[in-house]
Amino acid sequence: MGKIIALANQKGGVGKTTTTINLAASLATLKKKVLIVDADPQANASSGLGIDVRKHGMGIYQCLLNNIDPTTAICSTEIKNLDIIPSHIDLVGAEIELVNMKDRDVVLRSVLTPLKAHYDYIFIDCSPSLGLITVNSLTAADSVIIPVQCEYFALEGISKLLNTIKIIKSKLNPDLAIEGFLLTMFDSRLRLANQVYMEVKRHFEAMVFDTVIQRNVKLCEAPSYGKPVLLYDAESKGTLNYMQLAKELIKKNKE
Repeated sequence: MGKIIALANQKGGVGKTTTTINLAASLATLKKKVLIVDADPQANASSGLGIDVRKHGMGIYQCLLNNIDPTTAICSTEIKNLDIIPSHIDLVGAEIELVNMKDRDVVLRSVLTPLKAHYDYIFIDCSPSLGLITVNSLTAADSVIIPVQCEYFALEGISKLLNTIKIIKSKLNPDLAIEGFLLTMFDSRLRLANQVYMEVKRHFEAMVFDTVIQRNVKLCEAPSYGKPVLLYDAESKGTLNYMQLAKELIKKNKE
């Protein structure tokens, strides 16, 4: 039975999508069967894996609103063992359309639960907001990875997300756990980055992943080629970081 992990932080630009794509690709390379669910209307996880959302008619929007079989929306990717349910700009309207639906907070859970039997990991790439789609994502998830950018204001907003997680645990998903805080865009030469690193470690201690994602040009370039970094540059620091994170995640879930 697979594990559903949401990647969430309502602050934009912290590395949610980059982590979703590259952690999933690394796990697939390590022979794990992985599905990405692109729950962000910007559809960056989809385009970052070379999926043309305009050509692909089915996506997470149709699964949520039209009750289609999610297996018909799954696309395979360039990497063996890695699939994706893509997103589309239409997902913006889903927030409004879901409002009047019965059990509106658990629609995504009912979509994804049957898929757990076919995958080792299902990653949900959340949008940078705490709207109804993100609530659905956290309600569907077994755990959440929170990427934290090693820059000023990094901790700003985490308290809001933690509060949202607390509310969802009390009302919708009592088993939701924090998989870990992931420090991203780390540059050891910068005093500020080191200060943020120490601050996050001090606040959250063992909940912080040992792996740190360092600032890396290849990581930024890879999405424009529709590839995860390990296909774009297998020797890059970004590839090594995410492979290390994948191994840490596997080890953590065995313990």
